[in-house]
Amino acid sequence: MSRVINTANPGKKRNQARRTIAEMLRHLMFKKRIDEESKDMAALVALSLREIADTIEVTTAAWETRDYFLKADRFRLEWEWVGAAAQRLERLIVDARWDDLPGEMVSLAPRFADIRIAKMTRGPETWQGALQALLEEHATEPG
Repeated sequence: MSRVINTANPGKKRNQARRTIAEMLRHLMFKKRIDEESKDMAALVALSLREIADTIEVTTAAWETRDYFLKADRFRLEWEWVGAAAQRLERLIVDARWDDLPGEMVSLAPRFADIRIAKMTRGPETWQGALQALLEEHATEPG
């Protein structure tokens, strides 16, 4: 029997989500107005931020089992902004406060400035329907 290797580790998921966000920010930067495609892109950014936030505890839990508590705490501090950013952006989208979207995107941009984009690798199918998925998710939440 061969060994099973999990290629979807938290670090890889985090890096893929960061790349997706960086590309969406680049696309949104060139938009003249907020259209349906922009709204889908913004929703994808919110979903990707949440995906990053979900990887933080998985990563730190693995370190804490090895008694690397200081490393885990530093990592949590480094990424503590991501959960709050995801919530702010989701709330903005769900409340349809589209005039506030450019400011929120500008505040996110420095967090992804280290990602070099020589070629866009995400196509329109990546963000199409993201707004609808996010809105449906919030519509089914209790309360």
